[in-house]
Amino acid sequence: MNKAAIYPGTFDPVTHGHVDLIKRGTKIFDRLIVTVAHNPDKNPLFTVSERVDMLKEITKDMHNVEVDDFGGLLVDYARIKGANVVLRGVRAFSDFEYEFQMALTNRKLASETETIFMMPNESFSYVSSRTIKQIASMNGDISKFVPEVVQEYLKKKLK
Repeated sequence: MNKAAIYPGTFDPVTHGHVDLIKRGTKIFDRLIVTVAHNPDKNPLFTVSERVDMLKEITKDMHNVEVDDFGGLLVDYARIKGANVVLRGVRAFSDFEYEFQMALTNRKLASETETIFMMPNESFSYVSSRTIKQIASMNGDISKFVPEVVQEYLKKKLK
């Protein structure tokens, strides 16, 4: 059986927590599609293209990872990609409340779509992209929070 899952997110920027979920997802699913959501409401620092490029660089040695981007409804994108599982990370109860609502809504829109929640490794559970951008904007050391390629992108972007 070929099980495909989608791991959608803003990934602005990609954190070690995201990478942790990607690596663990590759052990569960035959194919993991990491996809950058077009969500201008979040006022992202990086363009969709930049975020896709970062993810491609980070996952280049992971044979069952595909990196993509999408706009529109996630369940429609999942159908197009032939995936019936959505992988979502939850760091805290506040994440779970939002993700739970989204999972139930997606189930109403597409009953064949299941959502699987994964907690990141506890060493990454407090890391958020917003916090990382704040630290980087104040010239703080973000090496413990993001891959090296992301550090380089942030340095260039925040100059």
